[in-house]
Amino acid sequence: MSYAHVVSSCQAFSLCLLVPGANRRIRERVLSNLNNEEKKPDSYNCKQSIPNRLFYTGNINTLKYSSTVPATKKRVNSVPVETRTLMYLSTLVGNILIIMITIVDAALHSPIYFFLKNLSFLEIGYTTSTIPRMLANFLTKRKGISFLGCATQMYAFSLLGITEYCLLAAMAYDRYVAICHPLRYTTMMSWNMCFLLSAVSWLIGVLVALGQTTFIFTLPYCGPNRINHFFCDLPPLLKLACVATYKNEITTYIIAVLFVMVPFLLIVVSYVQILHTIFKMPSAGGKRKTLSTCFSHLVVVTLFYGSGIVTYLRPKAFYSSSSNKLLSLSYTLMSPMMNPLIYSLRNKEVKQALKRLIAKNINV
Repeated sequence: MSYAHVVSSCQAFSLCLLVPGANRRIRERVLSNLNNEEKKPDSYNCKQSIPNRLFYTGNINTLKYSSTVPATKKRVNSVPVETRTLMYLSTLVGNILIIMITIVDAALHSPIYFFLKNLSFLEIGYTTSTIPRMLANFLTKRKGISFLGCATQMYAFSLLGITEYCLLAAMAYDRYVAICHPLRYTTMMSWNMCFLLSAVSWLIGVLVALGQTTFIFTLPYCGPNRINHFFCDLPPLLKLACVATYKNEITTYIIAVLFVMVPFLLIVVSYVQILHTIFKMPSAGGKRKTLSTCFSHLVVVTLFYGSGIVTYLRPKAFYSSSSNKLLSLSYTLMSPMMNPLIYSLRNKEVKQALKRLIAKNINV
């Protein structure tokens, strides 16, 4: 029992002696607090009753999703479940269609469409790692998830997200070579280089996600088991740990700077060089045509990096669970759904390939 609790109990009993009418009510409250204090485990000494690993905790074997903020719940639930389901299905159909076109059509067998095919595959996995369970939670009253399931979800989400950050940087490098060094494009962006950039992006995602997930899920968890979020994301999970997590938060911030901001800076540097080359072109038509080849990639980078930077790199003083949930809906549902539309509507080659595919199927 803490010293402060003993002092407050003594003050309450003194008040009972001075105010006779309050005796019974205050006595019952104090006794109730004393009983609760005796039953409550020491939150900073979890090893007394619970092992040090989240997977083996004895008193809670599931985590439960919670939306405890009324304002957030109203804003998020304003989007019907049917609409979210339709958006998810649109994401799957659009990205699968992009993959099919880039595989079937020989005109799209080039480095930029190789990266686009990888991006669509990432978007499918990225969305599927969170959205189906979120939809199931809204449709059913069972909102629990096992610790192993939570760790798996966080690992898949982190792996695919970090890989996408790196892949977008590789796509920016492809645009830089194509515009700034067009005569050397075939040698600088050979298929070996494309496979290398893609493999490095995936390797970084696998290693960083594995280290981050292990780092988070080896913390002691012995208190509340409600995640104030729609899926197992990093910030709400850190709040459930029963130890001080400032070291984990610093490590997470460093990881975000290295694997979110560094690729973003590489993209910025690439586009600074691209704009410098475009401004030196003599004709206005050539400038517009060259810049249009980068438009789709710029929009995707803005959507994905913008929401990610605001979510994971903003100061803790500005963090709120309500805005985090809304941002999560943006980069887990809106951005993956918009990417196929952006690349198909703004890209003549993709539109022509889609027409050829439809015409071929109709003729058959």
